[in-house]
Amino acid sequence: MRSEAQPSKAKEQRPWRLLLWAAVVSILFGLLGVDEIPDDFSRVARNNLHQERASGQIVFVGIDDKSLKQIGRWPWDRATQGKLIEQAKSAGAERVFVDLIYDSRGTAQEDAALERTLATYEGITLADRSAVGVFADMRSTTPILERFSRHTSTASITVRYNWQVAVRSLELSDLTPNGERPTFAAALARMSPTSHANFPIDYSISPFSVPYVSAGALLRGERKSLHGKTVVIGLNADQLGDQYWLPGYGRMAGAYIHIIGAETLMKGVPGNLGWWPAFLLALAACSAAIWLPARRRFLPLAAAAIILVAGPVLLEANALFVDVSSGLLLLVLVSSRLAWLRVRQRGMVNEITGLPTLQALRSSGGSSSQALVVARIHNHTEIGATVSEAEAADLGQQIVARLTAGGTAKPYHGEDGSFAWLLPNNIALSNHLEALHAMFRSPIALGTRQIDVALTFGVESGSARSMATRLASAVLAADEAWTEGLRWKLHDPSRQEEMNWRVSLLGELDTAIDQGEVWLAYQPQYDIGSGRITGAEALARWTHPEKGPISPAEFVAAAEANGRIGKLTDFVLDRAIGSAAAINRRGVPFQVAVNLSARLLTDRELLSRIKRMLATHGLAPAKLTLELTETASLQDAESGLATLDALRTLGVRIAIDDYGTGLSTLDYLKKIPANEIKIDQSFVKSMRVNRSDLIMVQSTIALAHSLGRTVVAEGVEDRHCLDELTRMGCDVAQGFAIGRPMGVRELVQRLQFRSARRVA
Repeated sequence: MRSEAQPSKAKEQRPWRLLLWAAVVSILFGLLGVDEIPDDFSRVARNNLHQERASGQIVFVGIDDKSLKQIGRWPWDRATQGKLIEQAKSAGAERVFVDLIYDSRGTAQEDAALERTLATYEGITLADRSAVGVFADMRSTTPILERFSRHTSTASITVRYNWQVAVRSLELSDLTPNGERPTFAAALARMSPTSHANFPIDYSISPFSVPYVSAGALLRGERKSLHGKTVVIGLNADQLGDQYWLPGYGRMAGAYIHIIGAETLMKGVPGNLGWWPAFLLALAACSAAIWLPARRRFLPLAAAAIILVAGPVLLEANALFVDVSSGLLLLVLVSSRLAWLRVRQRGMVNEITGLPTLQALRSSGGSSSQALVVARIHNHTEIGATVSEAEAADLGQQIVARLTAGGTAKPYHGEDGSFAWLLPNNIALSNHLEALHAMFRSPIALGTRQIDVALTFGVESGSARSMATRLASAVLAADEAWTEGLRWKLHDPSRQEEMNWRVSLLGELDTAIDQGEVWLAYQPQYDIGSGRITGAEALARWTHPEKGPISPAEFVAAAEANGRIGKLTDFVLDRAIGSAAAINRRGVPFQVAVNLSARLLTDRELLSRIKRMLATHGLAPAKLTLELTETASLQDAESGLATLDALRTLGVRIAIDDYGTGLSTLDYLKKIPANEIKIDQSFVKSMRVNRSDLIMVQSTIALAHSLGRTVVAEGVEDRHCLDELTRMGCDVAQGFAIGRPMGVRELVQRLQFRSARRVA
């Protein structure tokens, strides 16, 4: 039976706060008019789905570039403007709307000519503008000259534009200096409005489908069929201004706004629902979503999104406009947050056992007074590779049954096979864990198979640290118990400082090299044949300003294990080569040996860096020996062997370090182009008390000599050992009997003192 995961505090709480702040953001989005920007773009896209043609009843006579070229620069004299009206009426236009402002006097002769035209013909409407207005396109609030307006009708051309210099809507009427007047759009549509009602312009009606006549052509007497049409005379040249952005079409003459507005009204006054209906629909969907279970809560959100995207297409096709951006914003904010919470919660339940995961434990907080126990199954990977999914579920249930047999609460189950739980204070820790471990001595039956589960327990006894840190400490204790052969182990808080140091060691090492805390010690190497010190091994030392000397076994091994050995090796090589070159310049033949990790042999720049160091310091390549460590990693590394061959070709000597330990075998003597072999000190030190080690050293020397290799013995600590190596024919000795690791100054003094003496 699958157990239910313990719901976290975040999961139990309904996200009302999320809905509240998302709703506030969306309301502000609509109230401040920010929604116009995305709504404009979305409406343009919808217009393309149901684009319509103009009725053809309204004709635009444009004063365009061709007209200016023919008649002359604007403004034309009013007699010419009057003639343009005459030509339109002569061509059969029923009505003429002049989208030009006549609020100032011209010459007496011109004004008289225009007045005669206006008095002669009926059905002429002149443009007027608002007396007041915000963001209105108005250059003056002066009324039209009375001598003109008394012969005609007037209508308002006032528009209010947005951030894009686009006009989204028009009014049916407007208050002008001449009183209440219909707008151009209302008058063109033959409406007699009784209110200032605002209506959206239907830009699905293409302005390119509006019949167009150039004013110059009409003035030249070219007969255009305008019979029964309504004519709008206006500016249509960039240099004359009166240009606006028509959504979906670009910059066009302002007259098109009035014409498309009129075409909109001719189909019926459209309704404008605004942004509230879409917002309320989204709010209802979001409210429903937070009440539903996680796997179903996206259904109302998806349904609302589909309605808000597809609904306006149908509504606008039927002259009903709605703004949906605020509603969509609310849906996006809520659904994004819920999706993030779902992704976060997805890792909170183990799919095999249905138990909460260790991630859920890390997020739970937990009591600091209760002990935290972790059971680590160390053969989890091997078991997982041999069982089916159904068997894995059965195995998990049986493990949980054993762990909870003593009344323990349902544990947390990690993907790595670990189980963790908080132990009540009234349970004896030792007896509890010993009893649990005893239960796993018998295998678990899976069908006909018996599965042995190898596990240990780690305990963090309780602290004020975070649950994630406590869990990591308990896991570490369980791993240490396995390594040490224990059933369980208690985390030792006193080791926290040590672990912190180990974690930060590598980061501090790089800084220590730069700041001069790392230095070199040299352990002399004694040439047994000549009885002289002829070289030394360079050894890295680190003196920490607070911790004092740091063991090389600690920081060198850590650098190798974590791929950070390159910088340290370059530092040691540069200093060692420089010291050896200085000693050789004093006339003392001197060889320096430096440890080289086999991991660096795949570094393509290693050879060039060594060449550069040798050339910079002036040391012959034959005076440098590279002692190869970690030879096991070279077994199949062709690039590493190629690097060794290149170093040998350069003249650098190659040594196999710590020969006789680990995986150093005869196969390596065959594969690695080494000049010398260094016998590990563990064999050399015990030659006097262990005959097998004596035979090992003797046979290695004989084998190496037969292959033409030099032999270096490490760990020579007394005269007897040195004499024994001399008897065996060993070439070089290194150890405390020759000299302890020392600074370069002490080494130089030692070489000068013994330059003419043998070792006593």
